[in-house]
Amino acid sequence: MPREAQDDQVPEQGSLHHVEIWVPALDRAIADWAWLLEALGYTLHQSWDNGRSWRLGTTYLVFEQSPALTQPHHDRLAPGLNHLAFHINTPHTVDLLTAKAQENGWTLLFPDTHPHAGGPQQYAAYLENTDHFEIELVAMSARPAS
Repeated sequence: MPREAQDDQVPEQGSLHHVEIWVPALDRAIADWAWLLEALGYTLHQSWDNGRSWRLGTTYLVFEQSPALTQPHHDRLAPGLNHLAFHINTPHTVDLLTAKAQENGWTLLFPDTHPHAGGPQQYAAYLENTDHFEIELVAMSARPAS
């Protein structure tokens, strides 16, 4: 079970404090991300009219539909954020989360080489949501579950 942030928990210098992702439609972002983050152990941290954040330990992820957006969509191939990669305990859990992601509208990238699109030593899923944000679910052990 993931460790929740404690008020007295001191983060390691250099660790991420938060990542803020601007999204074109907050309702769609919540539908795409909430189930995944909660499955990974994140808990809802903040909620406001234009945004939500989920926290795990001392780090949190922010999804905001900012009125200052200059583009109506995300392009993961343009300069900026390409993807977020998450540690996953086992290959079996990667498979379960991949299936659940596809049920929730995410598209499996590189299906012809899945789950070894990152090479034979890595067991991972590369997924893209309807707003073209990519995630990578990487098993901490490259060996598939028996």
